[in-house]
Amino acid sequence: MTQPPRSGSGRNNPRGGKRPGDARRSDDAQRRSEGGSAQGRGRPGQGSGAGKPGGGRSGAGAGRDQNRTEFGQGASQHGARRGPAEPGTGKQGSRKPSTAGPGAGKPGTGKPYGSKAAGKAGAGKAGAGKAGAVKARGAKPQRPAGPKAFGRERFGQNLGPVSRPGRGSRAGTGAGAVSDSHDPEGVRLQKVLAGAGVASRRVCEELIQAGRVEVDGVVVRELGVRVDPAHAVIHVDGIRVQMDETLTYLVFNKPKGVVSTMEDPEGRPCISDYLKPQQGQRLFHVGRLDQATEGLLLLTNDGELANRLTHPSYQVPKTYLVQVRGPMAHGVGAQMKAGIELEDGVSSVDSFKLVDSTPGHVLVEVVLHSGKNRVVRRLFDAVGHPVERLVRIQVGPIRLGDQRQGSIRALGRQEAGHLLALVGM
Repeated sequence: MTQPPRSGSGRNNPRGGKRPGDARRSDDAQRRSEGGSAQGRGRPGQGSGAGKPGGGRSGAGAGRDQNRTEFGQGASQHGARRGPAEPGTGKQGSRKPSTAGPGAGKPGTGKPYGSKAAGKAGAGKAGAGKAGAVKARGAKPQRPAGPKAFGRERFGQNLGPVSRPGRGSRAGTGAGAVSDSHDPEGVRLQKVLAGAGVASRRVCEELIQAGRVEVDGVVVRELGVRVDPAHAVIHVDGIRVQMDETLTYLVFNKPKGVVSTMEDPEGRPCISDYLKPQQGQRLFHVGRLDQATEGLLLLTNDGELANRLTHPSYQVPKTYLVQVRGPMAHGVGAQMKAGIELEDGVSSVDSFKLVDSTPGHVLVEVVLHSGKNRVVRRLFDAVGHPVERLVRIQVGPIRLGDQRQGSIRALGRQEAGHLLALVGM
């Protein structure tokens, strides 16, 4: 029976015979086939047979594949020559995305992304990580981790913890020690905090153990401390905890034309006209706003707080929105910050910011701590821009917000605590 011709044999050759040099050509074809297989392994996902390990063609077929895939050889330099990520470089070998799902492993490694070996590719941008760390160090201090104090308040503004760099507190007591503020006849500290509306008793215990509670300037970390609620001065995250339920703190958005007094003998509109009968008992205003000025006016029966808020030594900042005739020349803000000579001495503003400008009008925001009579109006008169409208929008940490004009609202416990802490109470 006639045998079929073998692969690579010619018609003119004897059956089963070999010509000289056939062995050398066969070895060359085998080496080319092995080289194509190695290149195919460098590029995962190739459609040709050269990309499959062990699938290289022999003979002239391998030569044709090698000639028409010269671009593939150049591209495979990103895969086969660069290969997997080098240790410490964080560079991934292939630029082509894998066709596998997001949870699949790195091609050729058998390890999922996020493992110790393959995770270097995800951490390749080491410079970006360092830059982020630098930004984090320069960022504002974050709020204390853990439970939130005064988190159950239904009204009032959330002002966060108090930042008082000049205020020092003594180190806290360790486990098993007895605090200097301990009063054997007093009430447990966590119960006092819960009764003052700071948080639940369990959350207050966590706040104490985290070192976020001070009693008379001492950080307390033990749960067995008892205090006298009538005399102890307690702060949580720097916020004063007011335990006297008889004290009242209100915010009044004064309209234009109202006199800053409780009773006016001339019969002009005054503060008492806006108070409910039960609110007006023993209340007095903190500072004054002239009849033409609108905005925030604090009302309280806490005499010590009112005295400190109005005393010049505490330098409580007040923020005003001022509308004047425009346009305004450059350098007016710098002049007001440097100080202007008035009839009762030199006065200045702490901050000057242009908020808005319309044809013929300019809206400016100024911050100052002076309590002189009509000081804002006199400053703008001195620079040639008489005030058209003046609104006080903030006193210390207390903001007017979107409170309706002529309305009165009670301060939240956190707001009152911030106000007390501002003047060292």
